[in-house]
Amino acid sequence: MSAEKTRDGFSSTLLALMVALGSAVGLGNIWKFPYMTGTGGGGAFLVIYLFFVFCVALPIMISEFTIGRRSRKNAVASFKVLTGNPHTPWALTGFIGVLSSYLIMFFYSCVAGWVYCYTFKAATGAFAGITKDSAGAMFMAAIGAGGAGQPFFSKIVLAPVFWHILVLVVIGTIISLGVAKGIEKAVQVMMPALFALLIICAVRALTLPGAGAGLRFLFHVDFSQVTPAVVLSAMGLAFFKLSLAMGVMITYGSYFTSDADLTSSPLKIAVADICVSMLAGLAIFPTVFSFGVEPGAGPGLLFITIPLIFSQMPFGQILLFAFFLLTAFAANGAMLSLVEVPTIWLSEEFNISRKKAALINCVLIGAVGVLSAGSADATGYFGGFKFLGRGFFDLFDFLSSNLLMPIGGFFIAVFAGYVMKKQDLAAELSNNGTLNNESRVNFIRILLRYVTPLLVLVILLNGLGIIKF
Repeated sequence: MSAEKTRDGFSSTLLALMVALGSAVGLGNIWKFPYMTGTGGGGAFLVIYLFFVFCVALPIMISEFTIGRRSRKNAVASFKVLTGNPHTPWALTGFIGVLSSYLIMFFYSCVAGWVYCYTFKAATGAFAGITKDSAGAMFMAAIGAGGAGQPFFSKIVLAPVFWHILVLVVIGTIISLGVAKGIEKAVQVMMPALFALLIICAVRALTLPGAGAGLRFLFHVDFSQVTPAVVLSAMGLAFFKLSLAMGVMITYGSYFTSDADLTSSPLKIAVADICVSMLAGLAIFPTVFSFGVEPGAGPGLLFITIPLIFSQMPFGQILLFAFFLLTAFAANGAMLSLVEVPTIWLSEEFNISRKKAALINCVLIGAVGVLSAGSADATGYFGGFKFLGRGFFDLFDFLSSNLLMPIGGFFIAVFAGYVMKKQDLAAELSNNGTLNNESRVNFIRILLRYVTPLLVLVILLNGLGIIKF
């Protein structure tokens, strides 16, 4: 039996869309989007981010789905299949995706660990009577702040490491079950419940005293404070939140059914992703200004503000537990997609079982991720180690979101626009002519050839200070 016939895949187009959405809608929306919007200046950052979603991210997502489904291979082998050359240099684009997924997992698993920790705290009533000051102190303890100079096996150092490892145990177990039995079932119940709780949070936040200031911050557009680094960060966030150029969408595309519409599905994913991000923003920024929290507080913004919201609600402790439990599910959805990329690559390229590949990856991520767990704060156990002026946690984030993913996205767009046969691209995007979308396909190809790669290249070079404009 051929590899294509025995290869795992999604059981339906709807479930494929849900899983891809589960990858896009994760901590990037609930955790990273709010704090980056806060540090990026609010409304101006939001406008720039939305521009990149529609002009850069969508064409690249379509390209990745197309490359994956056309080849029915992992992120690296897909380029070998489509070029007909097992030694093609284009395979390096796939390796960039695999490397990006590793770098993201090295710090993302730690953030997921914080969510697991807060889920446990909410279940045990630790947030009862919480204030702005105690919320900040609780977050600093959760990330291991103050661990510098302490013994490695002290409680303050090991706490974030424990939750980081627990995340990988859960993810490794689900991944080892496969696509249909593991990944699909893990995300089916997450999305509706998460949407519902975010709406509850947003409605309550909007009724807090001073909520209007938060709305003005989120929607007021002032480009005077925007720098090239902010623009690059906005583009990197678009890549990060939609799981682009990290091998995820190529891998998931290879599991898609042949009747999935690869032009409309990415748009649905992007719109749903934006909706979740906006709900998170509406929940967090009114709370930030109501309680006097600094909007540029950084990665701790979610963990400080959300307990404060629920402290103002009837049955708040129960709802807070439900919120962090579902946020943990959201983190799982994104982590599953990230671990799946190197797992299927190892399994197919080195002919080892899925379970063994998942175990290898989880052990590797667990070991390297300890560096992130101890450096999320400058006073953490590894906080004193700096590379390129950044600790391990920030370094892994910067290298993946602001460097490797834009580079990978550039080459993916160029490959789909110039290297991939025009008839192959058209066949995949039209489902072999069954969809009447020729004009849409031609427009996408124009974007991939003349707009998207140029935008990515210019913003990347400018953000890195290589060119100035």
